[in-house]
Amino acid sequence: MTVQDLWLLSPEIAMTGVAIAIVFADFFIDNKRTLSYMAALLLIVPLLLSLNLWFDVIGDTEATSGLFGSLVADRFALFFHFLLLGITAAVITASVQYVERLKGLEGEFLALVLFSVTGMLLLVSARELISIYVALELTALPAAALAAFRRDGLSIEAGLKFIILSAVASAVLLYGIVFIYGYTGTTNLEAILTRLGDLPSDPGTPFGSYAVLFAVVMIVAGFAFKMAVVPWQMWVPDVYQGAPTPVAAFLSTASKASAFAVVIRIMYTAFGSDSLSQDWSGLFAALAVASMLFGNLLALGQSDIKRLLGYSTIAQAGYMLIGVAAVAANTSNGDPLAGPQGTMYYLAGYAFTNLAVFFAIIAISNRTGSNEISSLNGLSKRSPLLAMLLTVGVISLIGIPPTVGFMSKAVVFSAAVNSGLLWLAVVGVVNTVVAAFYYLRIIRAVYFEEAEDESRITADAPVILATSVAVAGVALFGAVPWLILRLAEKSLDLLAA
Repeated sequence: MTVQDLWLLSPEIAMTGVAIAIVFADFFIDNKRTLSYMAALLLIVPLLLSLNLWFDVIGDTEATSGLFGSLVADRFALFFHFLLLGITAAVITASVQYVERLKGLEGEFLALVLFSVTGMLLLVSARELISIYVALELTALPAAALAAFRRDGLSIEAGLKFIILSAVASAVLLYGIVFIYGYTGTTNLEAILTRLGDLPSDPGTPFGSYAVLFAVVMIVAGFAFKMAVVPWQMWVPDVYQGAPTPVAAFLSTASKASAFAVVIRIMYTAFGSDSLSQDWSGLFAALAVASMLFGNLLALGQSDIKRLLGYSTIAQAGYMLIGVAAVAANTSNGDPLAGPQGTMYYLAGYAFTNLAVFFAIIAISNRTGSNEISSLNGLSKRSPLLAMLLTVGVISLIGIPPTVGFMSKAVVFSAAVNSGLLWLAVVGVVNTVVAAFYYLRIIRAVYFEEAEDESRITADAPVILATSVAVAGVALFGAVPWLILRLAEKSLDLLAA
């Protein structure tokens, strides 16, 4: 390992150091609220190191890959570094009160979050299939422990379902890796594309070969578990309901973002030729339709807010897949990067939106002890501030202007239309209308239903701060979407190359 390799890995190394520092600090710090603040504050270190790589301040400005080409610190990876670090800081801040109640397990909870994010940082930087697999496991194992952290019936069930289904997904992914290695003789993403171009192919067969078709389907299936995409979504509602609410917020945003990032990298780097991209475009379009329909229809009958958000995140994954399916090869008029750019913008906007909703739920459930939608009845009278913050998040989930949720859908639907997938954009619009029915139930409960208990609801300052920042992001990046779109465009330059 060279010095340059260390510089390229510096954010991941720093994140590992932060996790270890929290474990040791837990022995000496009695005020566990301070421990949470320390964990959030120390995230500045990997953030600064990621900024160093973005602006090429220190190190070899020409070299972006290291460890024999298995990892890369290009701007595509760094875009997700910024997103993941921001999500982690927000979740830790909103979890301050929850961590205080753990009584002896505060350091373990924070360290598991940080170790899981370390795996995610490696995952979005990997460009070799074995490295991707190892990083995925580092991400999944701490997440499973977090899901079971409450150690009651629902939480243990959530953890068991997550770890068992995650193991199945990992095995399926490994089968896909073995098949593509057996066919091409390499696990390097760029080398796979080169080899596929050199090997003979059958024009009448998807991906030119049934072996490649099987490998792609297995690889997509392995990551579809993390993306919460139908038909690999069965874990989501149960895990979201049983896991601690901060963990559900973390899984719904950070885990989803890292999974989409690695899928975009694999598809555009290893299978990015025009003929291949047209094949996997159809695959992702079908998954998008199935996910939107399944998530939205089953969310209609939910009474538990966390289960409702679980089905919602399945539908939201479907909207994001519209951007992945919108490849320029479908039409000569398309922008080659409009699809992934739209998905990256959607992921960032969804992070602000979903965190705003989940953090508001954390603040409310800390006082009411319930996650039922009926527990939100009369919230506008019991806590006008929380009611307003929750409403903005829900409006963004619906996709009502001028929120970032509206702009996110507009961007991915536009990319679909420009790439010749008008029908897919229409399906997305119809599903948006369907989703409004169950999202508006939340707003109705907040403003139009009478509460049985009309006592005031007060929230802890850290969770109010985290929720307010998330809501500010919903408003800001909805009003000026070019801030993230431009950042995503700069990030995709090296991916396209």
